[in-house]
Amino acid sequence: MKYENANNILPSHIVEILQEYIEGKYLYIPKKDNNKKSWGEESGFKKELNNRNIEIINEYNNGKTVKEISENYYLTEHSIRRIIRNHNK
Repeated sequence: MKYENANNILPSHIVEILQEYIEGKYLYIPKKDNNKKSWGEESGFKKELNNRNIEIINEYNNGKTVKEISENYYLTEHSIRRIIRNHNK
């Protein structure tokens, strides 16, 4: 997150109003609800996990055992079963 000096981006009367509430401290202004991104959307990690899970499902459907898949992806057998079960829903 990048910090901006309020004097550089806000009109002076707004800065004066803000100074009545908070002065010399950092203030976080959250995004509007319609501008928020879901977890992992910006970094692409959510997509990576989805692709990995599809690979796991394909390996399972092609005959690999849960144990083999768990060793290949360094996940517990419980996690592999959960991925398979959630995909079948």
